[in-house]
Amino acid sequence: MKTIASLLIAGSLATSAAEPPALIPQPVSVQPGEGSFKFSAGTGIRHDRALESEAKLLASDLAKLTDSQPKTVVKELTNALPSEILLDFSEKTDLPPSGYELKVQPNGVVIRGKDAAGVFLGTRTLLQLLPAKLAEGSAAIPAVTITDYPRFAWRGMMLDVGRHFHPVPDIKRFIDWMAFHKLNSFHWHLTEDQGWRIEIKKYPKLTEVGAFRESSPPYGNRNSDDGVRYGGFYTQEQLKDVVAYAAARHITVVPEIEMPGHAAAAIAAYPELGNTDIPGYSPKVMTRWGVHPYIFSPKEETFTFLEDVLSEVCDLFPSKYIHIGGDEAPKDQWKQSKFAQEVIKREGLKNEEELQSWFIRRIGRFLESKNRNLIGWDEIQEGGLPKTATMMVWRDAKWAKHALSLGNNVVMATTSHTYLDYYQNPAATELAKGVEYEAIGGHLPLEKVYSYNPTFVAENPQQEKQILGTQAQLWSEYFKDMKKVEYHAFPRIAALAEVAWTPLALKNFDGFSKRLEGIMQHYEAGNLHYCKPSTEK
Repeated sequence: MKTIASLLIAGSLATSAAEPPALIPQPVSVQPGEGSFKFSAGTGIRHDRALESEAKLLASDLAKLTDSQPKTVVKELTNALPSEILLDFSEKTDLPPSGYELKVQPNGVVIRGKDAAGVFLGTRTLLQLLPAKLAEGSAAIPAVTITDYPRFAWRGMMLDVGRHFHPVPDIKRFIDWMAFHKLNSFHWHLTEDQGWRIEIKKYPKLTEVGAFRESSPPYGNRNSDDGVRYGGFYTQEQLKDVVAYAAARHITVVPEIEMPGHAAAAIAAYPELGNTDIPGYSPKVMTRWGVHPYIFSPKEETFTFLEDVLSEVCDLFPSKYIHIGGDEAPKDQWKQSKFAQEVIKREGLKNEEELQSWFIRRIGRFLESKNRNLIGWDEIQEGGLPKTATMMVWRDAKWAKHALSLGNNVVMATTSHTYLDYYQNPAATELAKGVEYEAIGGHLPLEKVYSYNPTFVAENPQQEKQILGTQAQLWSEYFKDMKKVEYHAFPRIAALAEVAWTPLALKNFDGFSKRLEGIMQHYEAGNLHYCKPSTEK
């Protein structure tokens, strides 16, 4: 018996000769129909009573096109409307989680989802089927039947707000555009050497001291200072607001609290948490980019602090995963610290790498007590990987292969294909536009992002299952405002979204590029500060 996937892929390939709708990510199956549905300000939304939130969000989005709020009614209480979009649950048992069916017919639009997430994602497809702007208040949507579901469960985007802070309205706008391309994991990098951005009630100095630095490097001179005090942080009420906003769009916010390295801002706020027994100890919130030496001391006082912080983090973020960083943790201070060396000896550890793994395992046990899963960058395995940890691979394939061989789950986030802080056009081309177009370096064009296959490291079907998905990274050293974030993110987010969603057999860069032309009309209508794709190598 053929699987639903094989049937749908075959069907989609069979219709590829027809001009495909401009949808990104590419759905599993797109079957053109006869005729079209006329959408206008008079079109209402009828929905299952459990889908009220999804209906209201769709109504709000459609109102931007029609300048009037569509009527929303509960289907159990109302007969069919003269012109309607129906949101309902699918009765198909073989439709995967987050899957949906969207049918456009002359008498209306029907979106049926496996679950509420599937229905919401179907509404994002509908928004892409509609023109970015209506002509004379209406639009004809060609009849079509779409059956769709994601390739990976983790389809993410990481935004670093430690180096540069971005206010809540900008974060919400970013989340909206993530949802537009069916991404579902917002990895929020909240702490860094250059700034601590999350209010912790028990430790007020984290934001009183740790959220502000005395200077920053200006564009065009990485080894200089602008002399301007800089900072900001999110209150707990703001954090709850963002979490709820994302959840309504079926996006999980995964918080990251860096440890044991990238901790200078926290140690500046509470110096007793660092390696106080080393020569020249003088912590501060860092004013330059790069990796800095200040690292948490492996003392009980530190673990009490981190467990207190993580307790408040768990109260704020319902995410199953809590990211603890673990990357780029210089061991110099541990090597110099008599206390750290005593811990290595006491615990029977071989070196400072094993001390880091011991540190991470202890934090992992605490998170398990909170019914959460630890996730960290791939350095967490250098001295032995906790069995329950999920590893986010940012370096190269060997780290993923090792974790997979141990049975750990991984999220693929390698620099080679997912670091969107790299230039997307050659550096000379970008810098010719102005010094404010400076990036951290590298060159990651759109086509290379699109070429990524997160399962290339898997050696068997079981290991493929251990690959939860993929995400792109936006490190913010050179992102002073959200316009710069958007410029680096789009349209490469669209390429990453198709990597994470679309079956491998359906991926085609030429087809993607053609569809992107239509998607960019939505970017224009939304005043998105995106980068126009270039053919330069």
